[in-house]
Amino acid sequence: MDSPDLSEAPERGRLKMADIARMAGVSISTVSRALAGNPLIPKTLRDQIVEIAQTHGYVVNQSARSLRLRKTDTIGVVIPLADETGQLIADPFLLEMVGRLADEITLRNYSVLLNKVVVTEVGWLERIIQSHRADGLVVIGRSAQHEALNSVAGTYRPMVVWAAPQPDQHYCAVGGDNAEGGRLAVAHLAATGRRRIVFLGATDTPEAVQRFAGYQKGLAEAGLSLDPALVVAAPHAAEAAHAAMAAFLARDIAFDAVFARSDLIALAAVRALAEAGRSVPGDVAVVGFDDSVLARHGVLPLTSVRKDLEVGARTMIDLLFRRMAGEDAPGACAPVQLVVRESSR
Repeated sequence: MDSPDLSEAPERGRLKMADIARMAGVSISTVSRALAGNPLIPKTLRDQIVEIAQTHGYVVNQSARSLRLRKTDTIGVVIPLADETGQLIADPFLLEMVGRLADEITLRNYSVLLNKVVVTEVGWLERIIQSHRADGLVVIGRSAQHEALNSVAGTYRPMVVWAAPQPDQHYCAVGGDNAEGGRLAVAHLAATGRRRIVFLGATDTPEAVQRFAGYQKGLAEAGLSLDPALVVAAPHAAEAAHAAMAAFLARDIAFDAVFARSDLIALAAVRALAEAGRSVPGDVAVVGFDDSVLARHGVLPLTSVRKDLEVGARTMIDLLFRRMAGEDAPGACAPVQLVVRESSR
């Protein structure tokens, strides 16, 4: 093949695929395949075309390529928030889960598109899907969006949700056993002699309902009655949870333990207890849920119900790619375990 004609090369950064084809003396389709690394193009020719492109600053138009191939090489990570509008991505659980998902996605040479959605109207999920900005979606938590997820599950297959499976769902979900986690937490507190155990957190989303059911079961198994005065609503935001715990303390109701819906809420409770002059675990034992980084490495290491996020993220992405390939991959419910630390010993 003749040497490439570089005599009339366009200005650097304005090169088009047709220009590369002219300089290399090949067709535009050959250039396209070579730049995509297609092994059907001889390596010598591929290298020559790539060198021309690099020398003249050619950049592949990824948007046009994605539109042409109907493939973005991107996975959308969606965090839907409804009632928890104060929750930040800086939440320790979300940070760790997003990080682990990103690791698994990039290992497969895909990019990550992060969407935090404060849900205020119907159709939010359909709009994300119809934007065609990702080849598949991972949804972290269902919040109060169970029906929205169910509504698209029949027609949109490449989606996996981080949530404990429940009987009436049609979407693929992976999550820990929330009810068993709640039971384990209360059983541990009861075994250490605690008898007045507070449930701190919301009870109106599927995950919260399951954790509260586990709390109730743990009380029953320990021979303890459910006292509605010890069920304390708290939003999933640090300052709001701290305020809820402080308000409860001001009511001067007797209690000796707290089981919180999440580590974030548990740590807010620990701060409120310290401000009120209550020692942890001397006066009040505290148990969280998620076993986040802060639970493991805080000033006061927190007893917490552990869900293996590394395994969870890997399972979610494995299932997602199977579903992207057309398989009808089912969800999974992972076991949980209680990790006992200083906050409840």
